Parts: sequence; C-alpha cells; structure tokens
Amino acid sequence: MVNDLTERLHEYAILMRLNRPIGIYLLLWPTLWALMIAGEGKPDTKVLLIFIAGVVLMRSAGCVINDYFDRDFDRHVSRTRNRPLTSGRVSTREALFLFGALCLLALILVLQLNRLTIMLSAVGALLAVIYPYMKRVTNLPQVVLGAAFGWSVPMAFAAQTGTVPQIAWLMFTATVLWTTAYDTMYAMVDRQDDIALGLKSTAILFGDADRAVIGGLQLCVLVCLLMIGYQAELGLYYYAGLAMATGLGVYQQRLIRFRERDGCFRAFLNNHWLGLAVFIGIWLDYASG
Repeated sequence: MVNDLTERLHEYAILMRLNRPIGIYLLLWPTLWALMIAGEGKPDTKVLLIFIAGVVLMRSAGCVINDYFDRDFDRHVSRTRNRPLTSGRVSTREALFLFGALCLLALILVLQLNRLTIMLSAVGALLAVIYPYMKRVTNLPQVVLGAAFGWSVPMAFAAQTGTVPQIAWLMFTATVLWTTAYDTMYAMVDRQDDIALGLKSTAILFGDADRAVIGGLQLCVLVCLLMIGYQAELGLYYYAGLAMATGLGVYQQRLIRFRERDGCFRAFLNNHWLGLAVFIGIWLDYASG
C-alpha cells in the first residue's frame, strides 16, 4: 500500500512538472523583482513566503490543467507522449481533483492578504484556466501566457503596498514581453508538430522572422527594465545586472540561430539565468544602500 501511494505521488509530481522546475523559476523571478521594489529591498516576510508558495502551487496547477486539455494532442508529439495523463498513468478524474486541490491551497494562501490582492487573484486564476485553450483559437498563446505569468507583479505590489502604481504595470509589460520571447523559443521546438496538429503559436505566426521578432521583444524588455530602474532610483548594481541579462539575451540569439530543436530549448532554459541576473542586481542595489 505504501509503495502504491508513493507511486501515485510520484506520478502527480511529474504531472505538476516538479521534476522540471524551470517554469517555477520563470514565474518566480518577476514576482521577486516586484516584491523587492515594492518593499524597497525589504518585502514583508509573510507576503514573501505566501508568494513563493503561491508560485509553486499555481505553476503546478497550470501544468496539470494544460496537460488535461492537451492530452489528445500530446500523444502525437514525441516530447510529450509519455506524460502521465497522455500515457494513462494518471486518470482525467485524478488530474481534475489535483488541479482543484492545488487551486484551493492557493486560495487559502491569497485569503491571508489584503482585499485588493484577493480581487486581483481572480483575474490571475482566469488567465491560468483559459491559457490552454489559446493555442486552438489564436496565434498569440504566448502573449496570454505572458499575461498569466506577469499578473503576479500587480498582485505583489498590491500585497506589499496596498496599491498598484505605474511602475507595477511597466514591470507587468516587461514580463509579458519577456515571456512571449522565451516561450516563442520554446514553441520553436514543437513548431512542426504544432503545424501538423493544427495548433497555433507565435513561432508559427512569426515564421522566418522569428529570430528578429524575438530580438525586438528582448530589446523592448531591456527598455522597460531601464525605465523601471530610473523610476525606482536604482543604481550601479541594478544596471550591472541588466548588462548581464543583455549578454544572456545575445547568447540566446546565438543558440537559436539555426532554429535547431536542441538550441531553441537551451535558449528557453537560459532565461532562468536572465531572470536571476536582474533579481541579483535589484537585491544588491538595495542591500548596498
């Protein structure tokens, strides 16, 4: 019985992608950027812990509901056909129960915060639920994912300060643009499979202009982050972090230059370090002040 329970929990962990935490990192970094700037380097400990836990829960819930809606498509893609739902190791009923449990836990956490944050969380939950449908109805599912990932930014400012100032929306915009860029790299990995299945993505939409558009998005992200640094009166350490992030963006362009699956996937993964570089710059700047 213990072995059976361990096996079920292992399959649930794989369904939640806990074995591949890149999505947690990519959702976490903008959240931490926002909390650090909103708290002027000293975010409230309770708020910080709630948001970190919330990132893990909502990213896990997003993976579960995405696999639930994509289960019939995933079996036709070599990279995804062995996922727990597609392979039948986890039932659809189990997946829906797990999704509900994760959302309930996230709700319990957000109810510990102020009224504005609770109200904003409803929009975040809606974005998480509708995202899996987007690849069926629009060429811009990566933008919707960006909005879902970026929504933690106004929530973080609301939780920390009780308001959502202009700088929060600027950071939200930066996150949407950044997410669209790196998720287009990810979509380039599956572009041929998606075309065959009739699915949509920015990688398909951009076609041969994909690298140029990604570069343009990366430049727009940098401009937004420079404006954030100016508005928040950040200093040398922050701009050093941006310089490092810019170098990583150039490296990602090199990785995707031949549009090979392995290179595009490595470029996608590299965005974890880009987000970390920006965070370290923010943290050091406040710590040194």
